[in-house]
Amino acid sequence: MQAVESEKVKQTFLANIYSIPYGERLAECQQCGTCSASCPTGERMDYSPREIIAALRAGLLDRVLETNTVWLCSSCYSCTVRCPAGIKFTDVMYELKRLGNDYGFKSRKSPTAKMAKSFVKTVDRHGRNAEGELLVRYYLSTNPLSALKQFWFGLRMMLRGRMPFLPHGIKGRNDLKKMIQAATEGA
Repeated sequence: MQAVESEKVKQTFLANIYSIPYGERLAECQQCGTCSASCPTGERMDYSPREIIAALRAGLLDRVLETNTVWLCSSCYSCTVRCPAGIKFTDVMYELKRLGNDYGFKSRKSPTAKMAKSFVKTVDRHGRNAEGELLVRYYLSTNPLSALKQFWFGLRMMLRGRMPFLPHGIKGRNDLKKMIQAATEGA
């Protein structure tokens, strides 16, 4: 992954993080560790939520963006609900994901970013998740041969009617696209 060298990029990232609703509360973090202790995926992360907050406050953006932490956040809001300082850490993680995508920073260790991208493309196309297409997109962008390990499982899912062979979209898909476009332009 390329290093974040430009001070301007660092300042843009940090300004965006601090500008989200309640983002300024990052400065009030007491480093109590409640967020990290509450995180169901914390043990798999390179850095705990508490360490990410400390790195953001210290301006160590490289450290934050080079980890798998942002992509392993399960968005369960446990950290947000339990934080005594009222830091909305899940929202911070969403903003970091968005900024990482916008600037092309992704963890090499975690294929989760590719799964998220495949999911968004699938939902954009059909208005809902289409599991078969999602998996095809994901495996083609990561390791196509590893899909062979899942072949029999996928076939059983299709035969039992749990995963349709051909995806079907929702009614009003064009209206959904217009809403998403309006929300994106307003952000």
